[in-house]
Amino acid sequence: MEENNPWRWNRGNITDREVHEKASTGTTDNMIRECSTHGYFSDDDLCPACNSEGKFIMRGNERDSLARRLALALRHAPEKFDLEMDINGWIDIKDIIRQFKKSNERRYHWLRPHHFRAISETDPKGRYEVRGNVIRATYGHSLEIELDLPTDNIPTSLFYPCSPEEAENLLEVGISPSGRSHVHLSATVRSAAEAGKVHHSRPTILEVDTASMVASGETVWHAGVTVYLADSVAGEYLTVLPDDDPEFVLARAKWDEEE
Repeated sequence: MEENNPWRWNRGNITDREVHEKASTGTTDNMIRECSTHGYFSDDDLCPACNSEGKFIMRGNERDSLARRLALALRHAPEKFDLEMDINGWIDIKDIIRQFKKSNERRYHWLRPHHFRAISETDPKGRYEVRGNVIRATYGHSLEIELDLPTDNIPTSLFYPCSPEEAENLLEVGISPSGRSHVHLSATVRSAAEAGKVHHSRPTILEVDTASMVASGETVWHAGVTVYLADSVAGEYLTVLPDDDPEFVLARAKWDEEE
């Protein structure tokens, strides 16, 4: 019963965890909330579709903590949490909840299955997928798994960031996975530039002729919102994106402003 729940006040939809977030930040920013009509939303005080306040689901720091642990379990090392992953990368959500609580009951005592759906549906990059009672990462695996992701409607060109020093070598030998099970390609110049900026101060962007790859029988999978995967990319499908590409110019201008 509601009155037996130690984490809920008797006033409306406000929980002690929500009050704690407001007290510490002075705002509801970064919370995940649920609109009864339009579903989960985050990083907004009100539902973007109808401006309703919605029901509190989890605080921003809870989401970030859970997402970091999920990345380890779903992409790299499920065995660290004594979890079983099937050949397509799926793990039972109830097993994850049980193991996370077992490792840190105080931090995850509130965790329920709907929190995983909330994270999946509000992640801007589409890093997680929930089907029924199971969840998986859509990309970023260092584990070898068999992908059953969509392979239709692949863009004719995708993009890959690298350091200026390695660009010439990649044009010759192609791109192979580095610490991951697949090569990760970006749907837009902007997303490739943002990914490259994490590792290189001024990345070079390679354009991938995915139309020719697919025509030659290569498989390209659609993983996250802007992420595509391939086993490898031969050098014959690669060209260096010109510096005067409009999207690349905008990305570099943004970096200059931030510096």
